[in-house]
Amino acid sequence: MDAKDEVRVVPIDASRLSPRDNLLQSPFWAAVKQRFGWRAHAFSVRAQNTESTLLVLERGLPGGLSLAYIPHGPDFSVPDDRHAETLVSTARALRRHLPRSCVFVRFDPPWQVSESGLVPAHPRLRAGALEIQPPSTVIVPLADDDEMLEAMKAKTRYNIRLSEKKGVTIRRASVDELDAWYTMYRETATRDRISLHAAEYYRTQFELADGQVDLTLYFAEHESDLLAGIVVARCGKRATYLYGASSNEKRNLMPAYLLQWRAMLDARAAGCSEYDLFGIPPADDPKHPMHGLYRFKTGFGGLIVHRYGSLDYAYRSFLYTGYRAAETARYVYHKKFKKARR
Repeated sequence: MDAKDEVRVVPIDASRLSPRDNLLQSPFWAAVKQRFGWRAHAFSVRAQNTESTLLVLERGLPGGLSLAYIPHGPDFSVPDDRHAETLVSTARALRRHLPRSCVFVRFDPPWQVSESGLVPAHPRLRAGALEIQPPSTVIVPLADDDEMLEAMKAKTRYNIRLSEKKGVTIRRASVDELDAWYTMYRETATRDRISLHAAEYYRTQFELADGQVDLTLYFAEHESDLLAGIVVARCGKRATYLYGASSNEKRNLMPAYLLQWRAMLDARAAGCSEYDLFGIPPADDPKHPMHGLYRFKTGFGGLIVHRYGSLDYAYRSFLYTGYRAAETARYVYHKKFKKARR
């Protein structure tokens, strides 16, 4: 391995994580995941003549085994032709700091690539059997109002104005109103065949918001009817749309468009420079079951960003092969025989 690809890691306390704009590499996210069965490992990292920090999450598997997962990391600049070697070097550097029971480490690198579905060429890296974070997304630059509206598709601008004209109002809701949002979220999950966590998962995120990360619950209402609600996180200069719910009632009033517009304006006012709509299908394919989501999110303009998706490095190859086969079988079962899970 070339010396320039060498990665050095030193354990640190999770409170010292420095995520910049990366929500999933923050002390907040470490705290959230620890509440729900994960162990958080934090490191200072030196690589590519830069210093950064890294959050590695670990959880148990049957038989006393475990896996490690790195959401949107490692988060430092790497030339495109060094992505594979950098991931391999990172996995090797982490090995001595993870328990021997750890079967593999799964990366979700934040680096942009030319198209979705790419896998860096290295014999030790394999595409994950399933995705954890969406590999493709839309990131909207938070410019002035006119520039942002001009960058949108005409239908999106029209729907924002229609919603305003029809009397839809947007407000920041309190955490005490999260139950009302969650009831609507369950309705959304049933309608759109997506999975959701227990209500406590979302409540915990608001409880642990620490100033470095700010969470806001927005409600769209019309004549006292709750029509839709979204949860938006702000971390550094980036705001991220995390979760969205909508009622089956008055959908013709287009509340989802006005919600996103208000959240973008608030994020800009809070000092953010970009708004991540967090997840779209990989291409504009009318046959894709989430094509409507693609059209909705890309309608706001912005940059379509593709990332690698999940990439695995096995520490214990035989056990990894067995886990991968089981993971694939579970995915096929849930996709074909049960409601699709998000």
